[in-house]
Amino acid sequence: MENANTQFQQWEVFIQAKNGSPFEHAGSIHAADKKMALQNARDIYTRRCEGRSLWVVPTNAIAATVAEEEAEFFDPADDKIYRTPNFYKMPKGTTNL
Repeated sequence: MENANTQFQQWEVFIQAKNGSPFEHAGSIHAADKKMALQNARDIYTRRCEGRSLWVVPTNAIAATVAEEEAEFFDPADDKIYRTPNFYKMPKGTTNL
Protein backbone atom coordinates (compact mmCIF):
# COMPACT_ATOMS: atom_id res chain seq x y z
CA MET A 1 0.00 0.00 0.00
CA GLU A 2 1.63 3.20 -1.13
CA ASN A 3 0.91 6.46 0.70
CA ALA A 4 -1.19 4.70 3.31
CA ASN A 5 -2.03 6.93 6.27
CA THR A 6 -1.13 4.84 9.29
CA GLN A 7 -1.66 7.53 11.94
CA PHE A 8 -4.90 8.21 13.73
CA GLN A 9 -6.52 11.64 13.67
CA GLN A 10 -4.81 14.35 15.73
CA TRP A 11 -6.77 15.86 18.64
CA GLU A 12 -6.04 18.93 20.81
CA VAL A 13 -6.47 18.42 24.55
CA PHE A 14 -7.76 21.09 26.94
CA ILE A 15 -7.73 20.54 30.70
CA GLN A 16 -9.62 22.23 33.53
CA ALA A 17 -7.53 22.14 36.72
CA LYS A 18 -10.44 22.73 39.13
CA ASN A 19 -14.14 23.52 38.92
CA GLY A 20 -14.75 27.07 37.75
CA SER A 21 -11.26 27.60 36.34
CA PRO A 22 -10.70 28.10 32.61
CA PHE A 23 -9.69 25.27 30.30
CA GLU A 24 -6.07 25.43 29.14
CA HIS A 25 -4.40 23.72 26.19
CA ALA A 26 -2.41 20.74 27.45
CA GLY A 27 -1.12 19.26 24.19
CA SER A 28 -2.00 16.96 21.32
CA ILE A 29 -2.74 13.26 21.00
CA HIS A 30 -3.66 10.84 18.22
CA ALA A 31 -6.82 8.74 18.40
CA ALA A 32 -9.29 6.96 16.14
CA ASP A 33 -12.42 8.57 17.65
CA LYS A 34 -13.55 10.91 20.45
CA LYS A 35 -13.93 8.12 23.01
CA MET A 36 -10.37 6.96 22.41
CA ALA A 37 -9.19 10.59 22.40
CA LEU A 38 -10.69 11.18 25.86
CA GLN A 39 -9.15 7.99 27.20
CA ASN A 40 -5.73 8.80 25.75
CA ALA A 41 -5.93 12.37 27.05
CA ARG A 42 -6.86 11.10 30.52
CA ASP A 43 -3.99 8.61 30.52
CA ILE A 44 -1.40 11.11 29.30
CA TYR A 45 -2.41 14.43 30.87
CA THR A 46 -4.12 13.52 34.17
CA ARG A 47 -1.88 10.78 35.55
CA ARG A 48 -1.36 12.68 38.80
CA CYS A 49 -4.97 13.86 39.22
CA GLU A 50 -4.14 17.30 37.79
CA GLY A 51 -7.51 17.84 36.11
CA ARG A 52 -11.21 17.93 36.85
CA SER A 53 -12.45 17.94 33.25
CA LEU A 54 -11.11 17.36 29.72
CA TRP A 55 -12.03 18.63 26.29
CA VAL A 56 -10.74 16.99 23.11
CA VAL A 57 -11.16 18.69 19.74
CA PRO A 58 -10.08 17.40 16.33
CA THR A 59 -7.16 19.58 15.23
CA ASN A 60 -8.72 20.11 11.80
CA ALA A 61 -11.86 21.58 13.44
CA ILE A 62 -9.96 24.54 14.90
CA ALA A 63 -10.13 27.80 12.96
CA ALA A 64 -7.27 30.26 13.31
CA THR A 65 -6.29 33.66 11.98
CA VAL A 66 -3.75 33.95 9.19
CA ALA A 67 -0.70 36.18 9.63
CA GLU A 68 -1.27 37.94 6.28
CA GLU A 69 -4.76 39.04 7.37
CA GLU A 70 -3.78 39.97 10.93
CA ALA A 71 -3.84 43.77 10.58
CA GLU A 72 -7.23 43.82 8.88
CA PHE A 73 -8.77 41.22 11.18
CA PHE A 74 -7.66 42.88 14.42
CA ASP A 75 -8.33 46.45 13.27
CA PRO A 76 -9.45 48.38 16.37
CA ALA A 77 -12.57 49.73 14.61
CA ASP A 78 -12.02 53.38 15.58
CA ASP A 79 -15.20 54.32 13.71
CA LYS A 80 -17.36 52.53 16.29
CA ILE A 81 -17.29 55.02 19.16
CA TYR A 82 -20.24 53.27 20.79
CA ARG A 83 -17.92 50.41 21.74
CA THR A 84 -16.01 52.58 24.20
CA PRO A 85 -17.19 53.95 27.57
CA ASN A 86 -16.58 57.61 26.57
CA PHE A 87 -20.15 58.71 27.25
CA TYR A 88 -20.83 56.62 30.34
CA LYS A 89 -21.73 58.64 33.42
CA MET A 90 -20.26 57.21 36.61
CA PRO A 91 -22.78 57.02 39.44
CA LYS A 92 -21.81 59.02 42.52
CA GLY A 93 -20.27 56.95 45.26
CA THR A 94 -18.90 54.30 42.90
CA THR A 95 -15.48 53.05 43.96
CA ASN A 96 -13.03 50.30 43.03
CA LEU A 97 -13.52 50.39 39.27
